[in-house]
Amino acid sequence: MAFNAVQSNIYNYYLTTYSPKSVTKYDAHKKSELRSLYNSMVKLNKESPLYLIPNAKESARFAVDIKENARELGNQIASLGGLDDTPLLNKKTAYSSRSDLVSVEYIGDLSDLQSDSEAPVLELEIQALADNQINLGKYLPGDEEISLPEDTYSFDIGINGMNYEFQFNIHSGETNRNIQDRLARLFNNSNIGLNVNVVEGENGTSALKIVSEETGLRDGEASTFTVSDDNTSKTSGVVSYLGLDYIMRNASNAQFTINGEAHEAHSNNFTIGKLYEVHLRGVSTEETGAVSIGLKQDYEAVQDNISELAGNYNHFLQAVNSYKDAHSSSQKLYSEITGIASNYKDQLHSIGLDIQDNGQLAINKDTLSATAMSDDAEAQLGVVKDLTRRLYHKTRQISLNPMNYVDKHVVAYKNPGRNFVSPYVTSNYSGMMFNYYC
Repeated sequence: MAFNAVQSNIYNYYLTTYSPKSVTKYDAHKKSELRSLYNSMVKLNKESPLYLIPNAKESARFAVDIKENARELGNQIASLGGLDDTPLLNKKTAYSSRSDLVSVEYIGDLSDLQSDSEAPVLELEIQALADNQINLGKYLPGDEEISLPEDTYSFDIGINGMNYEFQFNIHSGETNRNIQDRLARLFNNSNIGLNVNVVEGENGTSALKIVSEETGLRDGEASTFTVSDDNTSKTSGVVSYLGLDYIMRNASNAQFTINGEAHEAHSNNFTIGKLYEVHLRGVSTEETGAVSIGLKQDYEAVQDNISELAGNYNHFLQAVNSYKDAHSSSQKLYSEITGIASNYKDQLHSIGLDIQDNGQLAINKDTLSATAMSDDAEAQLGVVKDLTRRLYHKTRQISLNPMNYVDKHVVAYKNPGRNFVSPYVTSNYSGMMFNYYC
């Protein structure tokens, strides 16, 4: 019963402390990986000695804490690219020679690129941006009573191959501005892809301005939207009275060339060859010339990743060190982790990572920046790859058997080579609650 109470405490502490944490893709596993994980747990328990745990409640909390912090550190190492064999400087970003005219994002798979030459550099010249359609109604005296008789009116909007009918009532004494404001709300609340507002004119006049959200014209289209009450179900006349069908500016496509070849696009946002997502912002001139887009080494991303790695490493050490008074064996784990980093002390110092007296990492931003931008950056930063691989391997060991670092009293050692697996104790001492793995 005492053990069940401890399990309950572990479960309650786990739910309230750890369940809000986000689950990453590195917590998802194949069946074969889960099977391997289970077999490792079984093997650990089969050979583990029997022991008693003093302060079971606090020990359980400590075990769960270090397991979860180790899991989190391991996932962060994986997310920063510390597990694969790709170069650390294989962090690239799309660039534009004139970001005021063209912004660009690489949407391909960087892992598929063996060299920079495989990501083409493109030359873009922008002749015209894609525009949306604007209808501008008649400017009418806002305070004057509307000239249309009291009745129920309707008109039709054709947009995106759909036809919508709008109905509204005109009451005696309503002004032009009353009707314009009401129609603006009616348009905007319909959410059919039109933005409408009332614009002020001279001498207290006002008009309705209708702007399409969509830009460009598709093949065979003369306009993005139409406004008509020729065949509407209720009383007509409001379209001509308010001038809703007057096209102030028709929609147009973006006109540009890619490496000298002419292209069109309905929008100023489009993709090129499943490689680049492009956003046109301005038109090319003789002064600006063509805009070059391509890939370049993202030195800032490399520096940010290394800085984040150092921060995660320090956070893990702080979590372990917070138990040094309650669990003396926690210092064993602290020493093992800091010992891994100490093996690379001189190499880390040369790239801008200094190991402090407490074992944590401090960053020399100037040195790290100079290293990332140097000609032999890949070779110098190779030490980070080596460090992350060893740290990741260690975090997997900790997650699998956090009880290895809990203060405990050994009761009996098992007979080597003659042990049997007990299904009732598989998860008692190793693995703890592996719900993130299931």
